[in-house]
Amino acid sequence: MSTSSVLASLVHDPPRTAVVADFDGSLAPIVADPAAAVALPGVLEVLEDLVGNVGTVAIISGRPVEFLASRLPIGGLILVGNYGLERLVDGLVVLDPSAAPFLPAIAEAADEAERAWPGLHVERKGGIAVTLHWRGDPDQGEAAAAWAEATGVRLGLKVVLGRMARELRPNVPTDKGTVLEGLLRDHDAALFAGDDHGDLAAFDALDRLAAVCALRAAVRVGVASTEGPAEICSRADVVVDGPAGLSALLSELVAALRERD
Repeated sequence: MSTSSVLASLVHDPPRTAVVADFDGSLAPIVADPAAAVALPGVLEVLEDLVGNVGTVAIISGRPVEFLASRLPIGGLILVGNYGLERLVDGLVVLDPSAAPFLPAIAEAADEAERAWPGLHVERKGGIAVTLHWRGDPDQGEAAAAWAEATGVRLGLKVVLGRMARELRPNVPTDKGTVLEGLLRDHDAALFAGDDHGDLAAFDALDRLAAVCALRAAVRVGVASTEGPAEICSRADVVVDGPAGLSALLSELVAALRERD
């Protein structure tokens, strides 16, 4: 799908258009220390422009929603964290009730990870999930991934693949796809942009909605990287080169919306 046709499909009826994206690797470059991640320069301005010009603008991320709010302080921007398990509602973090029974197991997994992997980064995500990162020591990746898989089975947690990481989180049927479907109930056009394994569920959701004609236009944007799964680009309608490429595409969309007016 050409960029021009993508833009045309999204500006046809702006109030019923949704623009949704992942954060890490899509709007923010991947960095060695996850706590240091920030959106690429210019991204906040583009998102602010989109909020004023289309029906819905949202971020669906594996990050805690409080982290997203600190990095994207934009009024009207919908923030969904921890793969849909928490949202920011009127400035407050709201947890999906289905996740609550798993919180003790998450805490146990986090404690075990810190003991088992003192040289790796163990990211506690507000008590709702824990991610084991080996970007700082790639040689530990295979063993760390195996540990995460075994721990997930033992504690009844879901294991989510990430870029040089594994995340343990509540074993509930919530992912970026289910969240996206909920956001799109009153829309007829949508763009979702992502770069990693967890974003494929959102691509699946767009496929489902398009198949039943619930969406007039469904645009999957693959944010290319050397570490992301090949499926991100092979399934995408449009492929962009990293966060800079996505920022440029969204800037073009803003320009097209203004031209329409």
